[in-house]
Amino acid sequence: MTSTISVTGLTRRYRNQTALDDVSVEIEENTITGLLGRNGAGKSTFMRIVTAQEFAGSGTVRVFGEDPMENDGVLRRTVFVREDQQFPDFKVRHAIRAASWFHPNWDARFADSLLTDFELPRDRAIKRLSRGMRSALSITIGLAARAELTLLDEPYAGLDAVARQLFYDRLLADYTEHPRTILLSTHLVDEVADLLERVVMFDRGRVLLDAAADDVRGGGATISGPVTAVEDFVAGRRVLHRRSIGSRTSVTVSDYLDAADRARAAALHLKLEPLSLQQLLVHTSGGPADLEATA
Repeated sequence: MTSTISVTGLTRRYRNQTALDDVSVEIEENTITGLLGRNGAGKSTFMRIVTAQEFAGSGTVRVFGEDPMENDGVLRRTVFVREDQQFPDFKVRHAIRAASWFHPNWDARFADSLLTDFELPRDRAIKRLSRGMRSALSITIGLAARAELTLLDEPYAGLDAVARQLFYDRLLADYTEHPRTILLSTHLVDEVADLLERVVMFDRGRVLLDAAADDVRGGGATISGPVTAVEDFVAGRRVLHRRSIGSRTSVTVSDYLDAADRARAAALHLKLEPLSLQQLLVHTSGGPADLEATA
């Protein structure tokens, strides 16, 4: 399959921090890829460099096979929605009209439908919108642009659970009808897990995991029970976390457990709990800080 984004050896350092450290990744066309990781992991820096809003320190970046920097042909095929999206002193309808000028695949009817869905007042000044409404406006522009490459960096700031679900539903429905390459950076991992076709996990500027989402789901488990039985079961497996209380222990492994493993666990009277995508990220990146749990 053709890659929309191809990055090799990408490094970006600031004065006191390495934001990206020798990152190489391929983002295939017409897929929804989740960029996952803690705050400061490098996700936003990666997106800014891909969209030519920041220079790489070293390495190569290709979007649609070309260098995106100062490349109008590439950038017109791209839309980037940021958590801290800034708007001029416009009304909502002015922002929608201006966005339509820059995106050749713009769908005015879809934009109007999204404004209605999110209950956005078209004649209200953007500076008078709530944080959630500004996020809804950014999402409207990002989806209605129907850009071949759509990047969404924590786009739901301030949205309540109902509005976030609306966003996910509209995103998936429109992607199904109009496939394009979508890159979604998020902390709400389990909320978007079912949307994702591929997962790229960042930690401290490096890629920890780059895999098909179906391969990641169920790719780990927590095994609980008597210490001796659990330790016998997990011997030789990659252990992510251990916790013991008295004679019982709980061990999290990253290995895929097949039918034979589950049968053996049952014979040993062990409890198996598959890891969610968010739990896998927490254990892989070393802790729960900056990750939002969802019920």
